[in-house]
Amino acid sequence: QLQLVESGGDLVQPGGSLRLSCAAPGFTPDYYTIGWFRQAPGKEREAVSCISSVDGSTYYADSVKGRFTISRDSAKNTVYLQMNSLKPDDTGVYYCAAGYFRTSGTMPPPVAFDSWGQGTQVIVSS
Repeated sequence: QLQLVESGGDLVQPGGSLRLSCAAPGFTPDYYTIGWFRQAPGKEREAVSCISSVDGSTYYADSVKGRFTISRDSAKNTVYLQMNSLKPDDTGVYYCAAGYFRTSGTMPPPVAFDSWGQGTQVIVSS
């Protein structure tokens, strides 16, 4: 399993932007499908975005489509989630997860991922 570490969470005003990072020692993002999930207080964990291994095909939840962008930088062993036009509903703990499989623009369920980070807190509030 990978030791994933998320970073970049913060308190931001509505309409603001954040960039979350997901990294691990010796991690080659191209070889893994990486998913971002979030969990708000009192709510179930929900899928946010995913980038597939190999071809880099992406998935976005309808709630973030057009505002969030997932990308990977193999040279830095890091996957990013750029979040723009943030809304209070985007508040939650964001987790990245890795799985050694390939998707085709779809979002696998959480159980498909075998490595998880500890999460990073995002708070969108004025």
